[in-house]
Amino acid sequence: MDLELSDKVVLITGASGGIGQAMAEAFAEEGASLVLHGFRGMEGLGEWLEGQDWASRALTVRADISDPADVREAFRLADERFGRIDIAVANAGVWPAADLPLWKLDEVRVRETLDINLGGVIWTAREFLRSLERHGPRDDGHGSCLLFTGSTAGQFGERGHCDYATSKAALYGLMRSLKNEIVELDPYGRVNMIEPGWTVTEMARESLDEPGSAERIVRTMPLQQIARACEIARAAVMLASPYASRHTSGQVLTIAGGMEGRVRWELEDVDRDALLARLEPAD
Repeated sequence: MDLELSDKVVLITGASGGIGQAMAEAFAEEGASLVLHGFRGMEGLGEWLEGQDWASRALTVRADISDPADVREAFRLADERFGRIDIAVANAGVWPAADLPLWKLDEVRVRETLDINLGGVIWTAREFLRSLERHGPRDDGHGSCLLFTGSTAGQFGERGHCDYATSKAALYGLMRSLKNEIVELDPYGRVNMIEPGWTVTEMARESLDEPGSAERIVRTMPLQQIARACEIARAAVMLASPYASRHTSGQVLTIAGGMEGRVRWELEDVDRDALLARLEPAD
């Protein structure tokens, strides 16, 4: 199936992380050109990109995603290299590992989480829409696409991480507002969100490696497995595609094994060997 992405320019924030890199690979496989954003992981992102056979189609940009001026400069560099951006994936985010209730959270952590996870998405979306206003819609009618990476924490909440859950829940309102605004600039422009649950990434590795952690997590899922980053990336590509999702806007695709926020399995019913095999890197 041709997803009509081979002539598109895709900007991905947080491309130095596990899901971001998987997204870069998935879009590159479809022939897209890429603008890959990083910040603290910029050196690792550059080293990783050097090993990709599609590196000549990619530009790396460094920006503090919580700083509107930095985000603006990243988009300027992208425009300078490729002329326009067709798809923006606002994927960058942080998940503070310390498990703390609200009454023990300090202001620094709360503000940083909100500034990156919510503010960063707002500034990314604003610059993408400003770029769209400058360049106008594509002549071929392939609408622009803005895609957010949310989290099941935004749907179900997450004890000990209310700052993170709040930042992700707010993306619902942002997405549902912008789907009505983007069409003023591009009549076929779309805004959607993917919503991963627990995923095997370096950010989640410490928690997943705790004895019994993975087994407890899958108790809330009909599918007894933890997602891999490539599976999240494939969903992102599908929603970004003007072929596969031309008439899909304002929607949330939850990729979490059917998670419902309730216990589905007793621990003794979890296939531990099969589950732990999923925590290893994909072939």
